[in-house]
Amino acid sequence: MPGLPPPPSLGATALPPGTYDGTVVLVTGGGTGLGKAVAAEFARLGADLVIASRNEDRLRAARDELAALGGRVTAAVCDIRDADRVAEVFDAAREAYGLPGVLVNNAAANFPVPAEDMSPGAWRAVVDTTLTGTFLMTREFGRRHLAAGVPGSVIDIGASYAWTGGPGFAHGAAAKAGVKSLVETLAVEWGPYGIQVNGLVPGLMPHDDMTADIRGNLDPAGPLAARQPALRVGLPRELGWAATFLASPYARFITGHTLVVDGANWQRRGLVGAPVVTVREQMGRAAFDGGATSPRTPRADPPPSPRTPLGSPPT
Repeated sequence: MPGLPPPPSLGATALPPGTYDGTVVLVTGGGTGLGKAVAAEFARLGADLVIASRNEDRLRAARDELAALGGRVTAAVCDIRDADRVAEVFDAAREAYGLPGVLVNNAAANFPVPAEDMSPGAWRAVVDTTLTGTFLMTREFGRRHLAAGVPGSVIDIGASYAWTGGPGFAHGAAAKAGVKSLVETLAVEWGPYGIQVNGLVPGLMPHDDMTADIRGNLDPAGPLAARQPALRVGLPRELGWAATFLASPYARFITGHTLVVDGANWQRRGLVGAPVVTVREQMGRAAFDGGATSPRTPRADPPPSPRTPLGSPPT
């Protein structure tokens, strides 16, 4: 069985050249991983990019890498949980290129922990970034577009466990379910003003923000590929192509929709599945002893020191 065919090679574009000429695209979490891959596809189509993240070093590296594709790129340090910092990112984008016409909310947080071990702080660490941060970015985008009277497009990166639940990730699943609901709600609220709001859910896609052991498990020819309905994992550029389509003139009548790009993996179901293994067993944890705090904390990026944008790469 061949499975789904591989995609075109890296560097191919899904839309005509110049589709995004003159369009400012703001991508959160754009310094690494899928966010950087999505930003790259917009850059190849002529967009002016603003990438935002809390990690200054990663932003600088991504800015230079994306600029090598031929477009203009500005990087801005931002904690999307802070409404004032969010406003500053939009100010920086406006000063550099103009009002962003496309917002891609990719920044998120997550880490595994059984619900009974999860502390309030662990819950907030994920929900405040994934859901509240997405809302604050989207609200600022909407406010500025409503004031200017111009259309725009928002794309929220979601997760399939918004539908299925995510054992071991109660905070992440709840936050992503909230993001999906936000897409559907704001599409109706802002549709009369010409603002589209859509979601985009990636499947298994190896990228540079994963640890080496996870990337190894996601090798396109590895054992995990054989367990996907497509008989392969996805590639980050496939998510980027979907994003460029959803925000393009060719998708003007699509809004309030969440598009899943995962080769039908999340829909795979059977009447009889594998033996049940509890979340605690999967994580190698002892029996619950009545404690209520999480022994793990999410990976923390270094706090940003400057309140000013990093700007464009030197020429």
